[in-house]
Amino acid sequence: MRGTRRWLDILIPALLLMGALALRIDDGSAVQRLRLMLFDSYQALAPRSYQSAPVRIVDIDEESLARIGQWPWPRSVLAELVDRLRAAGAVTVGLDILLAEPDRTAPRNLAEQWGDAPAIAPIRDALLELPDPDVLLAAALARMQTVGVFALGNQPRRDHPPRPAGFSFAGDDPLRFVPSFDGATAPLALFGIGYAGVGFSNFVPDPDGIVRRVPLLAQYDGDLYPSFAAEILRVAQGASSHLVKSSGASGEMSFGAATGIVQMRIGAAEIPTDASGSLLLYDSGHRPERFLPAWQILDGSADAALIAGHLVLVGTSASGLRDIRTTPLEPALGGVEIHAQLLEQMITGDYLYRPDWANGAEIVYLLLIGATMILLIRRSGAVRTALVGAGIVALSLLLSWAAFHYERWLVDPLSPCIAALAVYLAGSLLGYLRTEGERQQIRSQFRQYVSPALVDRLSRHPEALRLGGETRELTILFSDIRGFTDIAERLDPEALTRLINGFLTPMTRVIQDKGGTIDKYIGDCIMAFWNAPLSDADHARHALEAALAMRTSLAELNENWIAEAAKTGGVFQALAIGLGINTGRCSVGNFGSEQRFDYSVLGDSVNLASRLESLSRLYGIDIVIGAETAAAAAEFALVEIDRVRVKGRAQPEAIHALLGDAEFAQSQSFIQTRAKFVAMLDAYRNRNWDAARAAISEARDSEPALAPVYDLYEDRIAAYEGDPPPAGWDGVFEARTKTG
Repeated sequence: MRGTRRWLDILIPALLLMGALALRIDDGSAVQRLRLMLFDSYQALAPRSYQSAPVRIVDIDEESLARIGQWPWPRSVLAELVDRLRAAGAVTVGLDILLAEPDRTAPRNLAEQWGDAPAIAPIRDALLELPDPDVLLAAALARMQTVGVFALGNQPRRDHPPRPAGFSFAGDDPLRFVPSFDGATAPLALFGIGYAGVGFSNFVPDPDGIVRRVPLLAQYDGDLYPSFAAEILRVAQGASSHLVKSSGASGEMSFGAATGIVQMRIGAAEIPTDASGSLLLYDSGHRPERFLPAWQILDGSADAALIAGHLVLVGTSASGLRDIRTTPLEPALGGVEIHAQLLEQMITGDYLYRPDWANGAEIVYLLLIGATMILLIRRSGAVRTALVGAGIVALSLLLSWAAFHYERWLVDPLSPCIAALAVYLAGSLLGYLRTEGERQQIRSQFRQYVSPALVDRLSRHPEALRLGGETRELTILFSDIRGFTDIAERLDPEALTRLINGFLTPMTRVIQDKGGTIDKYIGDCIMAFWNAPLSDADHARHALEAALAMRTSLAELNENWIAEAAKTGGVFQALAIGLGINTGRCSVGNFGSEQRFDYSVLGDSVNLASRLESLSRLYGIDIVIGAETAAAAAEFALVEIDRVRVKGRAQPEAIHALLGDAEFAQSQSFIQTRAKFVAMLDAYRNRNWDAARAAISEARDSEPALAPVYDLYEDRIAAYEGDPPPAGWDGVFEARTKTG
């Protein structure tokens, strides 16, 4: 059974570990979300340091809308904006504005809205002579290196964006890995001709709506398209194409597996990507230094030095224009600023990396610490394993943070740590269930011996129980019904059973209430002991209290039985008991065989307690205790009645009668009784028979409980007067056989 339990303790945590491994390999949304939240916290602790990269944003902000008019502005205003940026020395202008529809303020559109009324014909004709704003903007775009945007999605509209950029590939076909879209909204062909480059402006947020990566490539209608930021970088460098490097390329160790895109090269910039061709956003948060308001460009008040030599993005931060995104550091950030951050990263080379080896290393680490936790919790227990596990978690987080802080690596410590936690919880639960099983076993075993309160203490503190045997000082009690053989002969089995059960039940309750442990019942005999299985510093005192309580309980039982017999016309002979109590070193534990064992005590002190119970019959005293018990509970009403040498012991033992509790011991009657008995015993041991007999006559009526003892000594004195004891007689009684 233990072997099966041991294997279950290993098997169940191991199965949990395999389940955690499967979840990690599957890398489901829950696992990814935890990992991303951790990486967000890293960025919050150490955001990308803003560097003065040649990237600027011309912001169509709230004040620009207030000064120039509501959106959309006439295309002639945008044309003027582009021209002013060209004049200020901008290298490349990226319009983060989707120009998919004609200008609603164009002369032709206004003329159509006015209709064919003859009264306005001259005005309409004059209006049609005015330049078309879209044509003005197209001309401005052609005069400047500009990059436009188109939108990809799954909408019904399926335009065909212009593709001025080319692609070259190394390794596996990137179309297998990049995001794919079914629809597109492209700029008007008039503008597409004027653009030096066109890229999609889409973001692909994670399931929680946060933009943490931006695709640099996407697939639409079987073709590969670049992102807005990638096209701006290409046009600014005068590069003709984008180079995409995927698994299987020279120098890439993918072991034959199509693991995805590794890198994009745009001009001189080598840009690491994830497997889908996305660039991880290393967020700096919102930086006002990036921005120039559009109205300052248009009225000429902007500092041209902030434009010259820069890549300029034209976009909006106005919340009403709905280009607001959430990033790891900002709950609301204009989309144009995300494009600007990507360009800054590509120019400065400040990237976050998810190393190719990260997945494999995390899986191996998960298995390693999971196996470690399984072994530790089995051998070291839950507390030590928790401390070691806490250290492992702290070290894992520290190493992950160090990898981020110093190398910009994103390495996940959470999945392995969560797996280790699951293993630990499973192991702890199994350990708890095992402990509860052991406690239940202890309860089942000891509830027959000790009180329920003591069983509860044992179950809460099983370490106090040492099974298998130990040596300790105990107080042992034997109790026997006087004349039980004659009683048994007079009763039928059913009546005898009722009598014994009626006697043993209250006696057992008394013993257990005083903290005693029932060793066994031998017919009418009760054997009990104190100071095991739990320690009891006052075991001798508690044993004597139990003996006195048994005396009182028996008196109540006899009264009840006599009253019941009188009601039925019967006669009940009152029961009398004798108790022997001794204290000494014993061996206590589980003794027996593999098939059956009992929690019991062994030792010479146990034998002496049994002898004392037998001697109680000889002396006519109901409670006889040994010298060690008397010394440990001297406050009780004790009288030394003799010194005896029992069979198997060379040294004599002083035996005492227990007459009452500590309160009775302080009474004048007991003090006088003990003094008279001591005087008698001194005369007896000094062979002064006349003085001893006189002391008996004087003391006999002072304590009726000692009357049988006085009778015994009168008989001994008479015998010694006729046959004096030998020389060297020490007054010790030789009890060589068990008194029956």
